[in-house]
Amino acid sequence: MLEPAKQYTGYRSYEYLEAGADYRTFTLAPELGRVPAYDGVPLDSGQQDRVRKLLTESMVISLHDHPSVFPEDIMETVEYNRTARHHTGFEGLARSGMTVVFDNLMDGTCCITSQAGWKWNDVIADIGMRLSDIAHQDYVIKVETLADVERAHTTGRLGLVLALEAATMIENEVDRIDMLYGFGVRQMGIAYSEANTLGSGLKERGDGGLTLFGERAVRRMNKLGIAIDVSHSGDQTSLDTIRHSTKPILITHAGARSVWPTNRMKPDEVIKAAAERGGVIGLEAAPHTTLSPAHPRHSLESVMDHFTYCVDLVGIDHVAFGPDTLFGDHVGLHDAFAVQLSIAEAHAGTTYDKVPYVDGLENPAECFWNIIAWLVRNGYSDDEITKVVGGNVLRVLKEVWQ
Repeated sequence: MLEPAKQYTGYRSYEYLEAGADYRTFTLAPELGRVPAYDGVPLDSGQQDRVRKLLTESMVISLHDHPSVFPEDIMETVEYNRTARHHTGFEGLARSGMTVVFDNLMDGTCCITSQAGWKWNDVIADIGMRLSDIAHQDYVIKVETLADVERAHTTGRLGLVLALEAATMIENEVDRIDMLYGFGVRQMGIAYSEANTLGSGLKERGDGGLTLFGERAVRRMNKLGIAIDVSHSGDQTSLDTIRHSTKPILITHAGARSVWPTNRMKPDEVIKAAAERGGVIGLEAAPHTTLSPAHPRHSLESVMDHFTYCVDLVGIDHVAFGPDTLFGDHVGLHDAFAVQLSIAEAHAGTTYDKVPYVDGLENPAECFWNIIAWLVRNGYSDDEITKVVGGNVLRVLKEVWQ
């Protein structure tokens, strides 16, 4: 892990308000040191220097994360979420080495007005509160353009892209996409597991594909410059979205179904279709997702089995990382929100060894050091590494956001 970024001055979320008077307080999980440091990639001093140089000088982009801090008692998350006041993990992010993080907020579990999540008012509350906090500090930059990405890189700050895992909250109002763009959203999924007005999610028994309204929504996102994600969409909906979009499509956080046969992973057909249109797949690391027969206990090694498979399948120009991590007990969060997150359906009946955390990819602070260390240790060139940790995503954004 790196030393904290020099531009980070120690700001903590909502410190401009009076804790306990202006908002309800919770004892939050530590951003650093919650679990033992990963020691699965031994490096000599020269390799460590190379990792540090790659991490500090490259454009490092997490295609999918939830960089907020959860309660230490994860069962308090329901009440915490109802305040709409998630705390951004500024301290952990300052040690991450990331240039840009796609922050996917928590709208599937932001249950202010409904236990089912994904309601328009809740999403707007989530976005607005997060932006108020960010506006009171100067380390994290809200990213809306390629120029913002470059500014984050050249000034040593962290760029944060507002992203949503599904478009469920727009209901049948296509103009709401414009409103979300106005609020700063620059990446959005089609469906989150459950079907919606745009298309089918991965939990459904049947997938009717992208609806006519979904086609309208895809066209609108193309015109506005919102990157489209199909990570949680059904297979046919994913293929239809790739076909109807005039811009490359992102699979921001998933893995290969050929490596681990669950609905949460993407079949070769979808991965190849996305790559053929210029898109990228970001490798997922949320607990118990990207497992592999060689590494059935979820760890960095399991995730990298999916990485090597996808590189062999579509080439290194179409692979990136969307770790899908957070600060806190991610396994406990899945247990608490199993229904909202469609955990059972995502696993599709497979059995696995449950782990307390994903060793080596536990939170946003440590992910890219360990990813780059693995790539260095396994003989990848600097050019190959800079592509997969950020260059490939940036290439797509240059086409989508123009």
